[in-house]
Amino acid sequence: MGDLPPGSDTGLVGRRRELAELRGRLAQHRLVTLSGVGGVGKTRLARQAAAALRPRFRDGVWWAELSPLADGALLTYAIAEALPLVDQSGRPMLEAVAEYLAGRELLLVLDTCEHVVGECADAVAALLMTAPGLRVLATSRRPLGLSVEDVVPLAPLPEADARALLALRVGDAVPGGTGDGSEVAALCRRLDGLPLAIELAAARLREMSPAELNRRLDDRFEVLGETRQPVYEADPPWHQALRTAIGWSHQLCTPAQRLAWARLSVFAGTFDKEAARRVCADDRLPARDVSDLLASLVQSSIVEWVPAGPVSRYRMLDTIREFGLSWLRGLGEEEAVRRRHVDHYSALAHTAEQSWSGPDQVAWYHRVNAEHANFRAALDSCLADGDGHRAQELSGTLWFVWFACGFATEGRHYLDRSLALGPTPGHVRGKALWASGLIAMTQGDPASVHGVAAALRDATADGDDATAPYAVAYLTGAALIVTGRYAAAIETLGTPPSARPAPGNFDAAWGLIRTARAFTHVFLGQYDEAAAVSAELCADCARGGELWLRAYGDYTRALAELARGRPAEAVTHARAAVRGKHRFQDGLGMALALDLLAAASVATRDAVQAARLLGGADRLWQTMGSARAGSEDVVAARRACEAKARGLIGDEAYGAAFRAGYENDLDAVVTEALAV
Repeated sequence: MGDLPPGSDTGLVGRRRELAELRGRLAQHRLVTLSGVGGVGKTRLARQAAAALRPRFRDGVWWAELSPLADGALLTYAIAEALPLVDQSGRPMLEAVAEYLAGRELLLVLDTCEHVVGECADAVAALLMTAPGLRVLATSRRPLGLSVEDVVPLAPLPEADARALLALRVGDAVPGGTGDGSEVAALCRRLDGLPLAIELAAARLREMSPAELNRRLDDRFEVLGETRQPVYEADPPWHQALRTAIGWSHQLCTPAQRLAWARLSVFAGTFDKEAARRVCADDRLPARDVSDLLASLVQSSIVEWVPAGPVSRYRMLDTIREFGLSWLRGLGEEEAVRRRHVDHYSALAHTAEQSWSGPDQVAWYHRVNAEHANFRAALDSCLADGDGHRAQELSGTLWFVWFACGFATEGRHYLDRSLALGPTPGHVRGKALWASGLIAMTQGDPASVHGVAAALRDATADGDDATAPYAVAYLTGAALIVTGRYAAAIETLGTPPSARPAPGNFDAAWGLIRTARAFTHVFLGQYDEAAAVSAELCADCARGGELWLRAYGDYTRALAELARGRPAEAVTHARAAVRGKHRFQDGLGMALALDLLAAASVATRDAVQAARLLGGADRLWQTMGSARAGSEDVVAARRACEAKARGLIGDEAYGAAFRAGYENDLDAVVTEALAV
């Protein structure tokens, strides 16, 4: 169990002693920091150690990549995303992470901590106090500074390993290998055994001999030694060999390659070719050239190709990205390139939103997850510039990411800051308010939902968007549902027309109202009406290829069938809901559906299965941070299900089955739930 990043490297060369030492230190200490200069190989060694240590930890090894973070306030969100933890409660994310980890035995790897070292120290100290089964491996150019920290300094490779790495990276690309042994040895010494410097040199040995490379280094050493890069306070001076290797690689690039390198440095995490074209291209760098330039930078080891799915993605190592960003600032282009970055990801967000309810919904779910770091970076740029219009527009357009894909608490972080920047045109502010209201609803905060609904009504009052009234009605009705005021809710929700209204800013509201109406009909005892509304919603979603909302239609249909005394039909629809929500890793939807499937199972007298499902659901609800979405009726239904199961098989058998379900990982719980 766990989630280690896909490696673009081809294996670890040398480092056997360091790997053994790191494993031993982690057996003795709860916090180990692998420290060293940029480019020395901290991430690669940590990845290897984490993979080797996975069997030691009952709850797995989890990897949080921190380099894309521009704001230390998002550190705990990055940790939650890595675990993965979906918390919808609105409480501080550190509190949610601490609660999640409290009963678990796992290794958490925090990769690249130096730019958020203070926030890392605070978070790790708090987590180690509340989670006795937690161990942390950090990689950083400088220690975290905690008394419980064991620091393992990582030195460059010895000459023999440096030569082996150089030979491995050059491989078959150079006839006869690396050639003259004395020149190769001199090159490795000149580069001080730094793995990143050697990787850069290996890329150039495809086009020149070791002797020529040494001569070029001699020619440029004095000039390149003056290269100035940003360093972190309390770092040792930037390593001369790495400065030289990166600067020399830069010198060997064509002017177009240098410009592309600089402009690519604004990306956070990974990016694809289309994003590179949109962000890098202008009159000086034609879009038609960007793909070839990207390929040449991969060939030169400036950019890494990341094997992740059908669409190629790329990334830069931090040290190389920092060099490029410094160059970009020197060119005076940072503001313009970051503006194009915001333009591209705003356009992508609009396209994703428009496509969200269609047949490619699952593909878009995976796409927005892959682009999450760059959406963050774009929002950070808007907020740093004080651009309320663009911040509200982007954070509002991403409503489905915050609401449907498990990022509610992070969404609230961005929406609160965006809305605080001041008034914007009604339709822009309205979209951000809509997203904010959806999040408040999932967090069980009906008072906030009422306030947001009123603000949304005011923001859209002067417009002609036919979907706006549905958005206001849905938020108001949802707040009434959570507080158990079902008669008022059904009146507020109204009866949406059978045909979709003209497209607008709040297209999803039309379908969400039907889900809310079906749910409300159940708790009003109007089971036939609930089944009919749910069936209509599922049929409409099926015609459009929509899956996420359809799963909620299956959920309310299962509620209605169970209430009508048809448990077999309820099992069928509850399983469909579990299947649909699992496609999107929708924690709230899966937890609700698993609870309901347990109730349907106990109604068919399969109490052992019901207990196992309740155990799996309870573990998932723990990651929500709220008691059954804040609904007292849902809590009461869960208690009734447990009481029936205990009555059928006894407390001891129930407890054993419940624990078995609770200790299963989520995929195993879902697989069991879907088994016929």
